[in-house]
Amino acid sequence: MRDEPMVEVTSEEELRALVGEPAPHALNKTRTALHRLDREWLAHSPFCLIATSAADGSCDVSPKGDPPGFTLVLDERTIALPDRPGNKRIDGMLNLLTNPHLGLIYFLPGRGDTLRINGRARIVREAPFFDRMVARGNRPRLALVVEIEEIFHHCSKAFLRSGTWDPQTWQPDALPNRARLAKALDRSGESLEFLEEYYGPSYARKIYTEG
Repeated sequence: MRDEPMVEVTSEEELRALVGEPAPHALNKTRTALHRLDREWLAHSPFCLIATSAADGSCDVSPKGDPPGFTLVLDERTIALPDRPGNKRIDGMLNLLTNPHLGLIYFLPGRGDTLRINGRARIVREAPFFDRMVARGNRPRLALVVEIEEIFHHCSKAFLRSGTWDPQTWQPDALPNRARLAKALDRSGESLEFLEEYYGPSYARKIYTEG
């Protein structure tokens, strides 16, 4: 692959010549405050992706999921997301300490369109709204408070092309399960029997109590 010739695009002018200009409705659809329909979307969304970048340019995209409505609307330009027990890598949060900018994409299962929010985040260790973020008895120790700079809805082309929500395209058994992937890639010192048990049916019962 390294020896194969590639022609790179190196300027905005060249990129625009190839892609073209956005239609006015696409260019002008961004807003800076939540609309009533945005609030309803957040109230029904159980899942989002958070993209961050550190000051040195290194990037991370992390999935966040909870019961629908896990993202709190604090006001028309501010939202808050709880942090739940995880693997303690905190890649995204470490990025935010040096570069507060982030991007979020909110999903609704079965829907191809998405809600996108770009803004600046603060890591908060305590606030009155933490009591509203309790899930399965878990009160978060940290939360992200996001000041919205840009918000807009995104069309469904990517999901239509990929067939993501079409069960006929699903092949969950096409690859080894999580236990076998862990054994091969990052937990080789542990037995497959232990990993099968760890990632088995009990795993879902521990997601709010263990990392």
